[in-house]
Amino acid sequence: MIVSMTGYAKVKGSFGTKEITVEIKSLNSKYPDLRVKIPFAYREKEIELRKMVQERIQRGKIEMTILLNGSSDESFSINRPLFKQFYTQLTEISRELGAHSTDFIPSIMRIPNVVTVADEDILVAEWETVSALVQQACASLLEHMVEEGRALEIDMQERVLAIIALLQQIEPLEETRIQAIRTRLNKDLNDLINDVKFDKNRFEQEILYYLEKLDFTEEKVRLTQHAQYFNDVLAQDEVLKGRKLGFITQEMGREINTLGAKAQHPDIQRYVVQMKDELEKIKEQLANIM
Repeated sequence: MIVSMTGYAKVKGSFGTKEITVEIKSLNSKYPDLRVKIPFAYREKEIELRKMVQERIQRGKIEMTILLNGSSDESFSINRPLFKQFYTQLTEISRELGAHSTDFIPSIMRIPNVVTVADEDILVAEWETVSALVQQACASLLEHMVEEGRALEIDMQERVLAIIALLQQIEPLEETRIQAIRTRLNKDLNDLINDVKFDKNRFEQEILYYLEKLDFTEEKVRLTQHAQYFNDVLAQDEVLKGRKLGFITQEMGREINTLGAKAQHPDIQRYVVQMKDELEKIKEQLANIM
């Protein structure tokens, strides 16, 4: 099962006259990154809320917002003496400087201690409602992520099969490839024999070494094995497997690069380029999964 790192969920509920909205969205990220925006009244429960989300969604850049509408236990008051003191002093400074604007109210309201919020504990029944809504939002988000993950899984499976199909198309070209290399070697050998003296035994050893370097049977076998392993891991029930699949694609990339380096055949090179293209698209998809 593949789970995408991107998703969105929004649920609403109520407690008394309050309307509570929980919104969660998740984006791609190599590491867990949870950001929480909650009402002042729920700040004492922030650690529990974070733990609740992190237990369900273990990777990605996650942002959870809880909104309250309607009547609220949060009450606030304005410190009138402090407000007047700031306003009077700022007005006097403005006149001394010849400033035209004296609209200080928004700025004063943001000064610490000018506005105070009542410090009241959240009711047990209200916390149970909020907790249930957060759990519901997490479940809805995971459903969305799993659904998107299915589409990613199908796409990657098809691309791996495309790589294997391209690899199979190389086989009919190997005979012409070897013949072309043999012809070129014979020509170079004849030119060399006519021009210089050389150690025949050492020369034969070098030729054998060169021919072994040109053989890419092992690379083909390993690439096929890596591709099969990739699809096997895709089919596993494990959720967090993006990194494992990333390691497998690295190994596939090494084998494809070696094939390209050894090919010395234009048609095979074209197939290698197509395999690289498919592999890059797989890597792009892997950046979206857990």
